[in-house]
Amino acid sequence: MIMHQIYIVLFAVFTLFISGCGAIHTSIAKKDLDVQTKLSTSIFVDPVPSQQRKIYMEVRSAVMEFDRNVFRQSLITQIESSGNGYQIVDSPSDAQYSMSVFVRNLEKASPTAAENYLSRGYEGVAAGSAVAFASGSGYRGAAAGGIIGGLVSTATNAFVKDVTYLLVADIQIKERARSGVIVRRDSKTNTKISDDGATTQTYSEATDQKEYRTRVVTTANKANLELEEAQPLMFEKTAYAMASFF
Repeated sequence: MIMHQIYIVLFAVFTLFISGCGAIHTSIAKKDLDVQTKLSTSIFVDPVPSQQRKIYMEVRSAVMEFDRNVFRQSLITQIESSGNGYQIVDSPSDAQYSMSVFVRNLEKASPTAAENYLSRGYEGVAAGSAVAFASGSGYRGAAAGGIIGGLVSTATNAFVKDVTYLLVADIQIKERARSGVIVRRDSKTNTKISDDGATTQTYSEATDQKEYRTRVVTTANKANLELEEAQPLMFEKTAYAMASFF
């Protein structure tokens, strides 16, 4: 009986050590905030004289946690400090360009390490059962060893989590065409009326504005990351990417 208890304690310590190693590895490897921004496609607007380098900007979002005012200010700062001479104006009639930003997502994504931690937890239970059974303690000891191993692993991993936040923004830029240039736009929209059918609208129009669309995706990753820590650099890098269009 004493040997059986010793085996369980030793296994619990061993499991704690293994789990702790995994947690320590994550905390070291992910100790620094890593923010990456990618574009679905690049946008190239036509160069214009300095007096025409004016942008009317709208920032919208369906995400409650997204601070539109803070992001808007970050975007204004990046555009006006780019060195290319662009400025933000309040009226679309005064602007050569109009940029509409719609933030679709700002949320916690599933970290890739989650599967690894789940796998280690399962292996911990299996190893506990094997040790207890080999000691001759029977199925009751095997269950106890497995439960203790699993609980220790879960408790240890709870302190260190690999967290990723994701920001997805759709951007539409409209640019006034040069004098004498007419832009023809053909559009087709499908609208679902009910489960039984939908309607399709097709229309063409002549306009004096070119239109560009792209998507910006920014990720932030760190151990035990909170949105309050991730958001400032995510906003800065996303705004920097959008400012590069001008």
